Amino acid sequence: MKEMPAIECEKLVLSMELMGRRISITAKEIDLESAKRMITDILKANNIFLMGAGRSGLVAKAFAMRLMQLGFSVFVVGESTTPAVREDDVVIAISGSGETRSISDLGRIAKEIGSCLVTVTSNSDSTLGKLSDTVMIIPGRNRNDMGGYLERHMRGEYTQLSPLGTSFEVASLVFLDAMIAEMISITGASEADLKSRHTILE
Repeated sequence: MKEMPAIECEKLVLSMELMGRRISITAKEIDLESAKRMITDILKANNIFLMGAGRSGLVAKAFAMRLMQLGFSVFVVGESTTPAVREDDVVIAISGSGETRSISDLGRIAKEIGSCLVTVTSNSDSTLGKLSDTVMIIPGRNRNDMGGYLERHMRGEYTQLSPLGTSFEVASLVFLDAMIAEMISITGASEADLKSRHTILE
């Protein structure tokens, strides 16, 4: 039987604490004017479309679910039941680098249609950032940053243990949930309203 190494979970707790501190720092760096524009874009849209690749796609789906529970007409790009995008719709892209080919190509199509494009990213100078009507900057490492996770680990640099885009993705998820809280306040919705739209199939 293979001998198991001692498991202390020190890095687990340290990583969680570092992510928590990163969220606190990010909250202080948020551009509130950009956040206001993003909320305005959402509130005036006929339909809202969310898109992202990989883990950013999961963040997009989580935000789509919250928007649906808040009463918005919302879809996830790529799903079989998602309708065509129109001029009076808003498309929200989640991409740490802003350079993910599939998402930037879809962003370009959204602009050709004439819809409003909002991008949540770490890179305002990216392809998506330059295409977008509203850019929401969430500071965080992404795949294009210098120095990979494994290299930092080998060098004993434990101040950023999270792999790849985790810092961006976690911060984006928290930010977008906070956006929902803000829109609940703006629209006067209640927790009961959200619960009434929660999927319950038993």
